[in-house]
Amino acid sequence: MNRLNLGYGTNGLTDLRLSDALALLADLGYDGVGLTLDHMHLDPLAPDLAVRTKETAALLDRYGLEVAVETGARYVLDPRRKHGPSLLDPDPGGRAARSALLVTAVRVAADLGARAVHCFSGVTPAGTDPDTAWRRFADALAPVLEAADAAGIALAVEPEPGHLLATLADFHRLRGLLGDPEPLGLTLDIGHCQCLEEASPADCVRAAAPWLRHVQIEDMRRGVHEHLPFGAGEIDFPPVLAALADTGYDGLTVVELPRHSHAGPDMARAAIEFLRPPANGATTC
Repeated sequence: MNRLNLGYGTNGLTDLRLSDALALLADLGYDGVGLTLDHMHLDPLAPDLAVRTKETAALLDRYGLEVAVETGARYVLDPRRKHGPSLLDPDPGGRAARSALLVTAVRVAADLGARAVHCFSGVTPAGTDPDTAWRRFADALAPVLEAADAAGIALAVEPEPGHLLATLADFHRLRGLLGDPEPLGLTLDIGHCQCLEEASPADCVRAAAPWLRHVQIEDMRRGVHEHLPFGAGEIDFPPVLAALADTGYDGLTVVELPRHSHAGPDMARAAIEFLRPPANGATTC
């Protein structure tokens, strides 16, 4: 069975410079980082992106960190609309802007040596019927999947509570709409499984295994979409970690605590202390 590769998301370390965040994670013993492209960390819209990406790649190499590229920055495209515009935006220009950002993320991921780029659908706009929303989503993903295929990188779509694509069943609907393209994979957030899937988080891991390309992890309560530090929610983690190990998943399992940046270094330390002993135990045959 595989040893889990633990990472921490930079969206939970936004008060740190990226160089300081990477040094911290290496010192704490993390295997990698979930790098959210945002205005404070490798801004995807600022000048000299290629130069800054090369510098970041050198830092990752220095610290021996794997990387997955995440695209959940709240206001990177529009300073007044959280996660806007989305792939479901009524305005074709808005959808194109989000697609272009994801294509940029794929290129950054290739230059960093990442295996996966994470993304999500967005919330269905008011007045938009489901069929129209799904059609927009599938069409807007087409250029991103093309770029991912060319780069040999998985595009890992995340089921997100409240979004068009909210559940594992919705992910399979997307696969069907797109004809199950090779680059399309899944980001599984363990807390989201606890929040709204009928199956347990461990059973969700097993069910998702063939498509699993990226994992996010935190504690959560049933029916409440709030990312919590470990031990503050309801998840029984040893079975989840064992299921991840048993499936042979070898990507990053990234701690996702975006609302705890004010205490980021302490949260990162506490998270690896919570996860590493059971992760090691789960992988001992």
